[in-house]
Amino acid sequence: MRHYSTIDLLLGHIDQSVRTVFGGPPTARRANPGASHSEAELNVEQRTLAARLMRVNHAGEIAAQGLYQGQALTARLDDVRDRMEQAADEENDHLAWCAARIKELDNHTSRLDPLWYLGSVTIGALAGIAGDKWSLGFVAETERQVVKHLDEHLEHLPTEDARSRAILEQMRIDEAGHATVAIEAGGAPLPEPIKRVMGLTSKVMTKIAFWI
Repeated sequence: MRHYSTIDLLLGHIDQSVRTVFGGPPTARRANPGASHSEAELNVEQRTLAARLMRVNHAGEIAAQGLYQGQALTARLDDVRDRMEQAADEENDHLAWCAARIKELDNHTSRLDPLWYLGSVTIGALAGIAGDKWSLGFVAETERQVVKHLDEHLEHLPTEDARSRAILEQMRIDEAGHATVAIEAGGAPLPEPIKRVMGLTSKVMTKIAFWI
């Protein structure tokens, strides 16, 4: 079994970063949940709304990739690093599903994806430096807030758009599972001020990605 040096790991993360932000549409390991539903007859306003909501979720998945990659870079325990990398793999499915749905709706992903990724890598690395229990706690809180956003999107999504709805519902299940795993692995509850800052940052990104 090959043992990777620090340089090997760093180059691997750089490669993954370039692929995530500038590469073509990622390949999902699981089938797209929306594929089993027929395309609905949406008017222009409904299609635009659905596409913008999916763009926000795609931007969130770009940020999630950055977050997990950053945490994996600075995680101190191999077990924690493995969990971060596994979570990033699972989030890749979400990234692929959202990208595919945005294309079906004849729209585009966020123009600021590189910014979302870079900022999240930095935050993830800092969380890892703070210690594995805080890193895992950060994951749990992030996923909790993501589930909240998904609930809001499911409420605003056009009722007829079953394809987008199926994707968001599966994402919600997965994100809630990631939060549970992080807590069970030893994640510490974050202080309330940090939770509020995270919530504010998330709202800013969400509003910008909705339009750009």
